[in-house]
Amino acid sequence: MKLSSALKSLMVATMLTTGAAQAADYTIRATANSNENDEDYDGLIVFKSFVEAASNGAIEVELFIGTQLCSKGAECLQGIADGSIDVYISTSGGASGIFPYVQVLDLPYLMRDDRVAEAVLTSDFVRTMRDMALEDSGGAIRLMTIGNTGGWRNFANTKRRVAEPTDMEGLKIRTVVADLPQELVKALGASPTPIPWPELFTSFQTGVVEGSKNGITDIMGMKFPDAGLQYVTLDGHAYMGALWWMNNDKFMGMPEDMRKVVVDGFSALQQATFASPKRKSIQAYADFVAGGGDLYVPTPAQKAGFAEAATPVYDWFKSNVDGGEKIFDALTSAVADAEAAIDADLAKDLN
Repeated sequence: MKLSSALKSLMVATMLTTGAAQAADYTIRATANSNENDEDYDGLIVFKSFVEAASNGAIEVELFIGTQLCSKGAECLQGIADGSIDVYISTSGGASGIFPYVQVLDLPYLMRDDRVAEAVLTSDFVRTMRDMALEDSGGAIRLMTIGNTGGWRNFANTKRRVAEPTDMEGLKIRTVVADLPQELVKALGASPTPIPWPELFTSFQTGVVEGSKNGITDIMGMKFPDAGLQYVTLDGHAYMGALWWMNNDKFMGMPEDMRKVVVDGFSALQQATFASPKRKSIQAYADFVAGGGDLYVPTPAQKAGFAEAATPVYDWFKSNVDGGEKIFDALTSAVADAEAAIDADLAKDLN
């Protein structure tokens, strides 16, 4: 019996695919509690492609997007610890119940822009946090990298333009359950109101809360303007860090050449998540304004006023969070180094 060329090609492709699957010596099960429109998904696609290609098929990456493997930060990190999940991405709030010092990423007005934030998150600051998490988890949970998930946090509300810290007075601002964002909201004169993310749209509609601290892609992705969220102040108080965790035994159980592939894969993932919010925010801002939204950029003096009003949060963090002073010093030192290097390069480029 003669086979058509198309059928022969299909059989060859099937054999190659089967061979590649059989050749995988390691399988990495990675999950993100998000969807395919999210920066986390973009990062995982880049990670999967890089790792599988660079390992020549020795490593297979399985992606579980949503809540197939777990649904909450503590639950997912427990999965990392016991090895039922190999890779998981959390926000700082999602991991703060186990590693409270990761909330250092939520401290306001410490990193001035993307260039500084990206330099800090590719520095020894991340290794310091990794060592702390490994020690606190008994060597079970390894921080691989910190990327971005949504750009920068800004204050948004349903009531009025916020140009000065005094404009925050009395507003009910949605926060997560973690202490630090609540302390920040209180320092600015507003009322922190913990609300689960899935309930936030309805909470805006009913007035249970009147504001939030989110990136523009989250605001538009969740259609919050339809619930009355019409005022956004681009104070950029916190970089929305995404912490990528891995089961340490799975990582250390690989030979060094495969560990290098995984590390390089997380570097590629990080770069993808740095870039993704920049692109997505362009359309998101345009859509917000086109829908009648008020987008306000504080003057340098006004932003300095916000930073000054928020400074008590730094002392609170260092005094009340286990490991707070150590990680605060690591972050501020990394920021100073990054600013000095960037400013030196800028001086060269401007002349």
